[in-house]
Amino acid sequence: MIAAERRARTGRERPSGTTLARVLTLATTYGPLLSGPLPKLGVIGVALLTTGAIVGRDPRIRAWTMAAALILAPALLLDAVWNSPQLHIHQHPLHAIVGGIVAVLAVVAFAVVLSRWPRLVAPLCVAALPFRIPISASGHTYSLLVPLYFVVAAASLSSIFTALRSADRTQRPARHIFEWLLGGYLILYAIQAWYSVDFFNALRTMVFFYVPFALMLALLRDQKWDRELLLRCLWLTAGLAVLFSFVAFAEEATHSVFLNSKLAENNNIHTYFTVNSVFFDPNIFGRYLALVMIVLLAVVLFERRPRIQIAAAATLAVLWTALVMTISRSSLLALLLGMAVLAAIRWRVKPVLVLGAVVLVIGAVALAVRPNTFGLNQGLNGASGGRAGLVSGGIHMFGDRPVWGYGSGSFGTEFKHKHPVTSLDQSHTIPITIAAEQGLIGLALYAALVLAALLTLFRGIRGDPWRTAIAAAFLALLLHTMLYAGFLEDPLTWTLLAIGGALAATRTTETAPQDKRTTVAAV
Repeated sequence: MIAAERRARTGRERPSGTTLARVLTLATTYGPLLSGPLPKLGVIGVALLTTGAIVGRDPRIRAWTMAAALILAPALLLDAVWNSPQLHIHQHPLHAIVGGIVAVLAVVAFAVVLSRWPRLVAPLCVAALPFRIPISASGHTYSLLVPLYFVVAAASLSSIFTALRSADRTQRPARHIFEWLLGGYLILYAIQAWYSVDFFNALRTMVFFYVPFALMLALLRDQKWDRELLLRCLWLTAGLAVLFSFVAFAEEATHSVFLNSKLAENNNIHTYFTVNSVFFDPNIFGRYLALVMIVLLAVVLFERRPRIQIAAAATLAVLWTALVMTISRSSLLALLLGMAVLAAIRWRVKPVLVLGAVVLVIGAVALAVRPNTFGLNQGLNGASGGRAGLVSGGIHMFGDRPVWGYGSGSFGTEFKHKHPVTSLDQSHTIPITIAAEQGLIGLALYAALVLAALLTLFRGIRGDPWRTAIAAAFLALLLHTMLYAGFLEDPLTWTLLAIGGALAATRTTETAPQDKRTTVAAV
């Protein structure tokens, strides 16, 4: 007894339980490790690190910034969802630790594979773009690009190892202006998240979308985009689009949809049936199909070999059928714009403008003669599914705070606060969302980013079918974001910018012989 008392007084008696048990008890008791301003500082920090990965020219500096972003982003996410009742992380921290270790080991193993075959990075990223997994957290369900996150994390780790082990300190080529503006927009978004009325939505947007997509852009831009890699990604994407189209045909045949119970309820109410394939939203499925069709149309227009043209035309027929089944008007308009751009570059601008004017007149006459067919008897708000009200509400929010807005990621929360009876929470018009959340400051930076991207993608594309296809697809995507949503929240945006920026910098891709009438400048 005396010896026991002596050990207790001297501190030699150790508390019962293992170190791991005490750590788990501490984590369960105190919850998130970060609180107060630390998460907000973390969001700004991860934005700065990601910007360094985009615009950095020294390979080792870029490697360290990528590594730090890969560590900080998951830490911020873990802090945000720690107390989520759906995930139960705070109740079962041991499961989270084991799951995290398994995920890290899988990423490291795959990074080793990509280090041996770096040419797999681009096809794997392109293949992972469409696949979303619904996950519930903090009372919301998010369709997350988990396969893409895995590929980007492994590819980033492979790039980091390669850069740190290499003795080559050659500076990368100068970055495009739009890449600097992309980094500036990320930093501004993080700063404006500080005073947002929905900070955690801004944090999730940064961690789930901006950080992984920016790292993907940095990885894809450094690939050697020769004809072989471009064709491999094109046919892989076309094959996936055909596969998704057959899933849509099965939905149409059985009158059942996947992943979206709300869409199933709407299909039971309406006289028409809308398909979504493996996508949660029919409009996102339609956007994907429209962009793939634009690239395939470029193949039909510029390719001289009949066998390739026939294969591309047959694929277009399948994708067109699926696109019609989505009943996505915004996707159809995006496709029309992409077709117009391709035609203007392949032939002449004037006939395209005349044809476009004729189409507009025919459309206006059809709306005037049969307004009920297009739902105009319900008014503009009813015909647009409530989006007109969202746009007007967003404009009023912008008028309340025209300079700095309500903060990043705040549109849904603030709109519902002002209009509690509505169930909608997105303006479906990206400039309106940015104006309401970030004011004139964010809107000016967004406009500069779009203009710089268009100038980079369209400058000097005459005679280059690959750059023409990328530029037309990006412009179509830009139109779709004006009518629906998801500009920088869509990985397709970053993918097109990465490939288009790389092709604009190198200009080493092969070009097919062009018709002598192809003399129009792109911008």
